Amino acid sequence: MNRMPNRRQIIRTVAAGAVGLTVLPARYAALAEDNRTVKGNIKQSVCRWCYGRVPLEKLAAEAARIGYKSIELIGPEEYKVIKPFGLTCAMVRCKSITDGLNRKENHDWIEEELRTNIEFAAAEGIPNVLCMSGNRRGMSDEEGLENCVVGLKRVIGLAEQKKVTICMELLNSKVDHKDYMCDRTAWGVALVKKLGSPRFKLLYDIYHMQIMEGDIIRTIRDNKEYIGHYHTGGVPGRHEIDESQELYYPAIVKAILETGYTGFLGQEYIPTKEPAVALASGFRICDV
Repeated sequence: MNRMPNRRQIIRTVAAGAVGLTVLPARYAALAEDNRTVKGNIKQSVCRWCYGRVPLEKLAAEAARIGYKSIELIGPEEYKVIKPFGLTCAMVRCKSITDGLNRKENHDWIEEELRTNIEFAAAEGIPNVLCMSGNRRGMSDEEGLENCVVGLKRVIGLAEQKKVTICMELLNSKVDHKDYMCDRTAWGVALVKKLGSPRFKLLYDIYHMQIMEGDIIRTIRDNKEYIGHYHTGGVPGRHEIDESQELYYPAIVKAILETGYTGFLGQEYIPTKEPAVALASGFRICDV
C-alpha cells in the first residue's frame, strides 16, 4: 500500500481481476462493479490487526476513501492517527484473551483497564469497549459465568453512566483459541441475562461461531437483543469473505439488518490479496 490506488481504481481491479488477481466469481462480481453506488445500510469497520504491516495512516486514508467508518481494536494513541480521516473506533481493544473475567484474581487489573477504556470511549463518542472471558484452565463454565458477573458488576455502573457498551467476544476453542470459555452463544447469552444491563452485550464473531455452531442466521435472529457488535471472516482460514470460503455474507448482513441492528460490522479477515483490493472487496460484499 505504498502507492495505494483511489477508490475507483480499487473497485475496477476487484471486478476485472487486474494486477494478476483471479477474477471474482459471477456471484460476487456484481457487488464490485465500478459504477455501483455505496448503499451504506450497515456501518463497516476495519480490524487493525489484520493489516498490521500497513502504516496506520495509509490504512485510514484508504479505508475512508472506500467508505469505511471505523478502524477498530485500537487504543487512544492509534485513535489520534485515524480521527483526522473522519473515522471512529467501533471497538476499543483489551489487553488479553487468555486471562479474563472468569478468574477473580484478574478482576482488579481488568476493572482498571475497562474504566480507563470506558472513560476514553465516552470522551470520544466511541460506542464499545472489549472484554474477554479468559481460558478455562480446568474451571467449570458455571463457575466462570458467576465470576464474570462479579467482575463486570464492578464496572457496569460506569458503562451505564457513560453510555458505553462493554462487549465480550465469542471465540472458537476448536481451532484458534483452545480452552477459551466464552465459545458458545448460549453461554454468552446466559452471562448477558445474569448481568441484566443494556450496557453489556456480546461481540458475535461470525467466523468463530461458524466453526463452533454454524446456523449463523437463525442464531442472529434468535439472539439479536444480546448482540452489540459483529465481526466477519472467511471460513476456513479467516481470509477474504468471497466465494473462496463457505459463508455467503450478503445474506448474513441482510439478516443482521432485518433485526434492526444499527451498529458496526467489523471486517476481521486476514487478506491474501493486495491490501487495498482486499479492503474494497469485503466492503462491497457487505454493502447490501
